[in-house]
Amino acid sequence: MKRIGILGGMSWESTQSYYRILNEEVRRRLGALHSAEILLYSVDFEPIERLQHRGEWDAAAQILLEDARSLERAGADFLLLATNTMHKIAPTLEKHLHIELLHIADAVGQALRHDGISRVGLLGTAFTMEEDFYRRRLEERYDLEVLIPEGEDRSHVHRVIYDELCLGITRDESRQRYLRIIDKLRERGAEAVILGCTEIGLLLDGTPASLPLYDSTEVHALAAVERALR
Repeated sequence: MKRIGILGGMSWESTQSYYRILNEEVRRRLGALHSAEILLYSVDFEPIERLQHRGEWDAAAQILLEDARSLERAGADFLLLATNTMHKIAPTLEKHLHIELLHIADAVGQALRHDGISRVGLLGTAFTMEEDFYRRRLEERYDLEVLIPEGEDRSHVHRVIYDELCLGITRDESRQRYLRIIDKLRERGAEAVILGCTEIGLLLDGTPASLPLYDSTEVHALAAVERALR
């Protein structure tokens, strides 16, 4: 079994989901008392969040690179960056690490193409939805057409992530608004929706929606188990 390095804490609410899914899936596949071999570095999210909203991505990249190097030195065989938004700095990690970064957009893109999806909605932070580091990878590598919510809906999705979900707050009114946003994406032709923030699954877990939901946290974690046991 390969040793999985997790760079988490962004937020720690969703990092818990990674830990649970990884261990449950290894036990499901191997049986008995098996569990995943994991090295976890959980960062303090507050300074990272401030750098995000100030647009100081290079500074954030240097912090996470040093943390990722700690996992590499500790013996991780490959790395999970347990956040969609911070994959904006994935090229820095890929350039300077000697271990593989299992990119979250690749895991999602492969799952969608496997299921025959070609037109997909994307929910996430404003950075993930509006900038092209995530959408372009899905479009260019997996030939997906990616739809994002329109202005006010994008702002709402972003606000709920930072003001509620990252703080462990799940409100039914926010859940219902997300479901209405998914309905609008369906009306525009989306065949499925990517929950492209690792916290959104905490809000919509088990909630019936008008489209299939691809929870990036779950998809990423399952891809990591496949890589670890390959």
